[in-house]
Parts: sequence; structure tokens; C-alpha cells
Amino acid sequence: MGPETERLPAPLLDPVLLTTFVTVAERGSFTAAAGGLGYTQSAVSRQVAGLERACGSRLFVRGGRGVRLTPAGEHLLPHARRLIDQLADARRALVALRTLDGGRLRVGALTSATAALVPEALARFHARHPAVALSLREGTTAHLLPLVEGGVLDVAVVSTQVQGDLRPRAGVELVHLVDDPLLVAMPADHPLARAEAGPVALGDLAGERWIVADLPDAVAALAATCAVAGFVPDTSLRVREWTAKLGLVAHGFGVTLVPAMAAARFGTEVALRRIAPDPPGRAVLAALPDAAGRTPAADGFVADLRAAATTSLPGR
Repeated sequence: MGPETERLPAPLLDPVLLTTFVTVAERGSFTAAAGGLGYTQSAVSRQVAGLERACGSRLFVRGGRGVRLTPAGEHLLPHARRLIDQLADARRALVALRTLDGGRLRVGALTSATAALVPEALARFHARHPAVALSLREGTTAHLLPLVEGGVLDVAVVSTQVQGDLRPRAGVELVHLVDDPLLVAMPADHPLARAEAGPVALGDLAGERWIVADLPDAVAALAATCAVAGFVPDTSLRVREWTAKLGLVAHGFGVTLVPAMAAARFGTEVALRRIAPDPPGRAVLAALPDAAGRTPAADGFVADLRAAATTSLPGR
């Protein structure tokens, strides 16, 4: 913004004065403008006079049959119309943001949540608010939380670590969605794979090779889970992507823990079994900016996440 713009008197950009000016110019008289705006003629005269003082120029030539624009008025008129239109657009955009007839929703989600929970919630949201632009980014909890905190995402689906907690972050609110048990994925021909056998005791898998993400936190979480059952897991197979984990499981190379809400990703070559008597699990949460930075779309989407959570887990 240049120094000339900074020195412009505030009344010059007053939308009320500009609207009065444009109405007078279009109707050709103060009297006609007053009738259209619901003002008295003297009020219209005062507003035009105030705008002329702010501009430092006469804007109208008064005559017996009405008014006509001066050169300064002719120069101002298109700019005034654009400013009024832009303000109207801004008002409409703010109303659309509040009523969810426009705007955007930027979602982040864990890989496991994109199997069923998030797509179902997005479908519910889009059916009610088709004019809201949607975007989705996938990542880990550690990756997504800073994006919510920094205003890059409007809402993110995150989770606690296995039997762990999330540390609060400034400006971010965590809303509990659902408790998600961890299942054990094993080859379909594994001796413990029969559904009628019921839940699997974790200790019965002590001799298996465990497939785990090659991340310190993931390895430590698995070790803590298995320690409760009295053994140290063999974690010689470490891959990050779900497709690689499932491929190794399907071909008999080991077993792995998977979130129940990700069960939609798995085919018949992999058997999923619940763990007993104390199944490990995690809490799935929605991370949002605090009230000052939150959008109505984010609040609406959290309601859809809660509704979708009732159907996204096996057996719910």
C-alpha cells in the first residue's frame, strides 16, 4: 500500500457514502436517490457533501432538473461500483461460510481412517453441503497435528499411540470419536485363523515374527504391548506401508497388529482376529483449532465423523 493510499481520508472508503453517491449518479437527483435509499433528501445531501470533502473535489453539478457528474465524479463512479460489489461479495462469502453454502473443508487423516471412517463421513458431509470444497491429506498423527495448529488443516483424524496418550498442543482441541481395538492379522491358513476359535491370546503368538513399521515409536509400542503378555516380539520384518505389511502376512512371513477400522482394506488372504483377554487399542480423535480458529464446516464434519464411527468398526 503506497503513501498516497494511506493518506486517503477514511470517509472516502465508507460504503454508505459510496452507495449514496452511486445511487444519486444512477437516478440523477438527490430526491430520487433519497426515495430509493429510504433517506431524507437532506441526509443524502449531507452524505454527498461529506464524500466531496473527503475527495477534495465536487462530484456533482447541481441544476434545476437534477444533477450530473463532474469529471471527478465520472472518474470515481466505476471505482465506487467495484468497491460496493466487492463488499457485497465479501458479505455473501461470509454468509456462505456460516451457512455451509460455500467455503472449504481441509481434512487430514490417518491411513487407517481413510479405509472407511473418513470416506463415509465425507460422503455424509458432501450430501448435505455440496457447495463446500473438500480436500484430504493423509499422514501420521505427528505429521497432522502441526498442520492443524498452523491453520493448514481445518480438522484431522488422529489417534493415541497403542495404550498411550497425546500431549495437548496450544490452540488445538481434541475431540474423542471412538475407541478402536487392535486386531491381529495373520495368514488365512494360520492354525489360529479359524473364526470359530474365538479371540486369540497374545501369548500364543510369542513365537511369531511380527511385522511392524520401521519407526522407533511403532517398535516401542509393539514391544510394550507384547511385554504385558510376557514376551519380546521378533521385529525383524519392518515395513511402513499397509500394502507391504499385508503382502508379507498373506505369504506367511509373520503377523501384525492392525486397527479394527482399517479392516475394510483387507482381503480373504488375511485373517483378522480379536485379542483376549486384554485387547490393545487406541483412541481415535478429531483434532481441530480452538474456537477462535474453527470453521462451521469443521464442526459439521466432526458430527459426521461421530455418526460414521458407529458403523466403521467391525461388530458396531
